[in-house]
Amino acid sequence: MWLDRLAGGPLIASGQSTPQPGSRSYSPLPRRTSNTLSPYVTSQRACHSPRSSSLSLVSNDSSTSLLAGSRRPNGTSLRHSSTIPNLADSLETLERLLSEPLKEKNDPDKQHARTSSITEADLDLDFDFGGLGLKELASSHAPEEATTIPRQPQTVEDYHQQRTKFEDLHRSITACDDVLNSVENNLADFRNDLAAVSADIESLQERSTALNRRLGNRREVEKALGPLVEELSLSPEVISKISTGHIDESWAKILTELDRRSAAHKKKTSSAQQHNKASEELGPLFGKLTLKAIERIRDFLVAQIKALRSPHINAQIIQQQNFLRFKDLFTFLHKHHATLADEISLAYMNTMRWYYHNQFSRYERALAKIKTHILDKTDTLGHEDTTRMTAVLSSARAAGPPHDAFNLGRRIDLLKTTNQTAMSSYLAEEDQATHYLEVQFRNFNLALIDNATAEYTFLATFFSPALSYSQISKTFTYIFESTFELGQNLSKTLVAETFDALGILLCIRLNQYFAFELQRRKVPVVDGYINGTNMLLWPRLQVVMDRHCESVRQLTNGLPSKPTRSAADVSKMTAAPHVVTQRFGQLLHGFLALSAEAGDDEPVVVSLRRLRSEIETFLAKQSLSYGSDRRKSDRFLYNNYSLIVTIIGDTTGKLATEQQGHFEQLKMAHELDS
Repeated sequence: MWLDRLAGGPLIASGQSTPQPGSRSYSPLPRRTSNTLSPYVTSQRACHSPRSSSLSLVSNDSSTSLLAGSRRPNGTSLRHSSTIPNLADSLETLERLLSEPLKEKNDPDKQHARTSSITEADLDLDFDFGGLGLKELASSHAPEEATTIPRQPQTVEDYHQQRTKFEDLHRSITACDDVLNSVENNLADFRNDLAAVSADIESLQERSTALNRRLGNRREVEKALGPLVEELSLSPEVISKISTGHIDESWAKILTELDRRSAAHKKKTSSAQQHNKASEELGPLFGKLTLKAIERIRDFLVAQIKALRSPHINAQIIQQQNFLRFKDLFTFLHKHHATLADEISLAYMNTMRWYYHNQFSRYERALAKIKTHILDKTDTLGHEDTTRMTAVLSSARAAGPPHDAFNLGRRIDLLKTTNQTAMSSYLAEEDQATHYLEVQFRNFNLALIDNATAEYTFLATFFSPALSYSQISKTFTYIFESTFELGQNLSKTLVAETFDALGILLCIRLNQYFAFELQRRKVPVVDGYINGTNMLLWPRLQVVMDRHCESVRQLTNGLPSKPTRSAADVSKMTAAPHVVTQRFGQLLHGFLALSAEAGDDEPVVVSLRRLRSEIETFLAKQSLSYGSDRRKSDRFLYNNYSLIVTIIGDTTGKLATEQQGHFEQLKMAHELDS
């Protein structure tokens, strides 16, 4: 078959020989058998694929060697060579050479061994097909007529030379076949790999479709069973948090969630709904978690109550940071264990009762160190003035800082100040100034209502809705009962022996201000203390006012009913206002300034009218001392009433208008007579 491929090629030497029909030629050229023997026509060999016989990979060197077959190698001389008739025919030699590769192709083991011996030098081939491609070369037609080339005898040198060329061509063709076989194997492997990848892609598509279908089914199942599973399950995190977790806001939220689920579980189990195993197993778990939560709440609240008993502790800080932040804990405790909640509540009540009583006892002792003006019975309107009885007063009155018992002055600033902070214990102990009684009263009661407001707000926030408001009020009363007694004892001590009418009235106005402030803060539980303080202050003010009236009455009774002085002495008497009038005007001014917003039903109105009547009686009887000098007597009364009108002229209010009008009429009456 390789003979057909090589036939008709330009392998003939320059000389020609006569064909010998009866014997084989010694020429190395092949015999032309048909007109289709073209050097570019390929044929198929037995037991070999058509692809392996392609000459597309034959190098140009091999083709050139075929075309230059008539050349002799340099350094050889064939002029004297002769034909050797005993040599084998070239065609037989070529067939013998070509028979070995055919046998190797039939034998797979030999073919594999030969294929594996290909080197890079074997693959470095260059072929020239005249500018034609493989398909064009395969489809080209042979010449219509093949010229028969006569054989020529072949010399030994030509034979060896042609044999070498044929062997080179054979090796090139074999290498080309090996390369094509390798390419074919690679393409086959690549096709197999593509098939495997395609199969994998189809498998992945099928798995993706199945997973999508399963995911859809799972979502539908989750949508249907999710709420039920949520109700019948409790995560390990929740259990661990309730059992051993730190008590904080998240712990309280989990506790609320536990309470909600427990209530829902009890509602379902108590109803006629169908019971299941999950619900039966969840019930004891809820019970154990509830008991564990109760135990931890008890320990937490007891620890906070113990902290309140620490020295120099601020209860409001603990209440805000450790109690109010976890107010739901007491609600949970009271709901699931009311007895334990009542015991903890009682422990808190006793602790805070001791706390406030201890704190305010210390504060009262600190306020007691403040120096206070002492006003006794000598500081009444009818008592003789210091200018006329200096010696008597110096021996009768106790030594103390000077003060004015009838002038309000700047004492009213306590009602008008914007500073609503009580004096601290340290400042009270270090204060060296002398104050009036309303200073101690204001600071103690201001601190008391501030703490009472804070405590009531805390109780209403922390214990609600576990306890009703009536129970919270009773709790508050129990806590502040002893503290309120301290406040009332302080008020009683301050006003029990004093004759400071203005100071007592100032305390009454401060107490009224506290009552209005408590109403604004919506703390009704302190009303009992406010009313009790009023019951101490108002009666004492009446006693002091009665004492003033009594002193003026005694002074009036001490005056002679008839003139005892001569006309000469009367002419020397002055018509200037009496000192009692000066005291009364200042006292009346203080009462009117402190009663600018007072109503007509206050006891102070009646007291002022009584005192005014006593003063008028006194002045009228005092005017009789001028005897028959009516003009001087009227002048005396005019001057006294004019002084009173001048002193109270800047006061405002309904009571002030009434008093101003009354004394203005008296003044005008004596002015006309004069």
